Amino acid sequence: MSDVDGNESAEIEEGPHAEWFVIHSYSGMENKVKKNIEHRAESMGMTDHILEVVVPTETEIEIRNGVRREVERRVFPGYILVNMIMDEDSWYVVRNSPGVTGFVGMGNKPTPLRQDEVDKIMKRIESDAPRIKVNFQRGEHVRILSGPFAEFTGLVDDIFPDKGKARVLVSFFNRETPVEVDFIQLERSV
Repeated sequence: MSDVDGNESAEIEEGPHAEWFVIHSYSGMENKVKKNIEHRAESMGMTDHILEVVVPTETEIEIRNGVRREVERRVFPGYILVNMIMDEDSWYVVRNSPGVTGFVGMGNKPTPLRQDEVDKIMKRIESDAPRIKVNFQRGEHVRILSGPFAEFTGLVDDIFPDKGKARVLVSFFNRETPVEVDFIQLERSV
């Protein structure tokens, strides 16, 4: 194709491109639904349209009864992300997979996620550092279980989740003294 000056101009073809969609499933069934979608996409020859299925999870450090353990938590229970080229066939494969209750969107039209939303979610689930689940709140009464302040009770003054510590105000000689303590050394006081 030539323009008025005789220069060749390239036709830019904008074909269908993959976008991220959110589908809803029964809570607790996300991994099974992910496998169902992947299996159906493969068996129906749709792997070129249904590119990736992700159950957003993150690692969380949970402290229970003084024991620290890592737990895999779903970021959005009941929701699954699907990177797909949306057309009638790919929509049909995903929508009719066992456990899928529907696409998230306005009315009957699935709404793709914006790229900044996808980036934010992916950054959160790909993070190497596990998040620490905080079971305490400011102003809550706690008992210190171990360390130099064992058996003291006090009030949570501040929480530092990135360090896994809390500042607790303990009473020494009728004076409030701030003490920094690991979450693992604390329990709720009754």
